[in-house]
Amino acid sequence: MFGLPAYIDQIVRAGVLGAICLAFIILAVRLVGLRSFSKMTAFDFVITLATGSLLATATVATSWTAFVQAVTGIGVLMAVQVILALNRRNSKDSLRIMENEPLMLMRDGTFLETALAESRVTREDILAKLRAANVLEFSSVRAVVLETTGDISVLHGDKMASEMVEGVR
Repeated sequence: MFGLPAYIDQIVRAGVLGAICLAFIILAVRLVGLRSFSKMTAFDFVITLATGSLLATATVATSWTAFVQAVTGIGVLMAVQVILALNRRNSKDSLRIMENEPLMLMRDGTFLETALAESRVTREDILAKLRAANVLEFSSVRAVVLETTGDISVLHGDKMASEMVEGVR
């Protein structure tokens, strides 16, 4: 690719192409904003994974065509993410199509067995999250929610504003 002996060409190629692609990603993130690597929705998470994969592909590309294709893929994914985020902000219908609803797994210290079965989350998973949130008693748990990103949120304390579980089924 650079006309050097094969072994040295591979090393130089990985360094140069990796640096160029990383610079492109940094520029794209500056233009698109921090959301480009967020986990607000499952789609955002997929974009993050795909960007990493395409960075690796660009770094080990054996031709300029393959490199440009990987970098273009990153640009297209980030552009689609911006379009979908804007559409999501302006349309509740697109929100329902693009992502799952958060799901209540525990309410007021009581496990919701139907929700656990539906989501394939175990009591042990919940207990681990409760321990991580420093919950000492089930009675202090107001809600445990499986978020649209797959994260589990633990809301505990004496009171909880009803808005905290707005949109949670």
